[in-house]
Amino acid sequence: MQKDGRVLYLTEEKTQKQYWNIPIANTTVIILGTGTSITQAAMRMLAQAGVLVGFSGGGATPLLMATEIEWLTPQSEYRPTEYVQGWMSFWFDQDKRLQVAKQFQQLRLQYMQQVWGKDKNLQNEGFCIQNDAILQAITKNIARIKRCPNVTNLLLAEAQLTKQLYKIAANLTKQKDFVRQHESIDNANAFLNHGNYLAYGLAATTLWVLGIPHGFAVMHGKTRRGALVFDVADLIKDTLILPWAFICAKEGATEQEFRQQCLQNFTKHKALDFMFDAVKQASQTK
Repeated sequence: MQKDGRVLYLTEEKTQKQYWNIPIANTTVIILGTGTSITQAAMRMLAQAGVLVGFSGGGATPLLMATEIEWLTPQSEYRPTEYVQGWMSFWFDQDKRLQVAKQFQQLRLQYMQQVWGKDKNLQNEGFCIQNDAILQAITKNIARIKRCPNVTNLLLAEAQLTKQLYKIAANLTKQKDFVRQHESIDNANAFLNHGNYLAYGLAATTLWVLGIPHGFAVMHGKTRRGALVFDVADLIKDTLILPWAFICAKEGATEQEFRQQCLQNFTKHKALDFMFDAVKQASQTK
């Protein structure tokens, strides 16, 4: 709400009200979770300060991609265009698009090696870089990425690695009969769907804040409006969502427990920071 020329966050308890001042001049984005409302006067002040405002699901990431998240972009002529202009400068060149797509795939594997190399909880479940099957799958994929002559081959390489990781994860968690099916109702498949949507939420947030339209993908179908969201989400999906979907399924976790595990890992391993850095780096492609 707006009060005395400031934007305030108000919580109403039965016996008292509490106010927190939001320093809008130093704020880039405000994400409003479930049950939050905002006044028109506050929106006017935020727009004047160039603050992006988003409505999201709980935990700052939506359950159902764009259907549960709404973005309100300040209509200011002074909002920076650095990243969208950088993205557009290479996007119309097919070779440069392939270069960025390969860069994303390499960063994805580097992130996996980094996280699985230090996360003790994952290592205790067998998800570690020293695992021969995992090391072999990553090494082969790194070599294959370099050789890919086009995006189609790169997508095949990505899909093959993910398929191998499904198999490794199923073996580690003793789920021998696992088959990846989006419509399946078993816990592992349901958790994978749920976790992937959380990753899409982070990717959508990254692109909105940097001002890059979702349709300018480098890998996924460029006829789909949200294709770039899928490209960016792939940076973290196999590293943070895939193993925990199988671990939580093995432990009989609830949907809410799995969701909480994902959100904690996003914070623990700075997933959003990593996505921002990757997209910024790509937008500087010469």
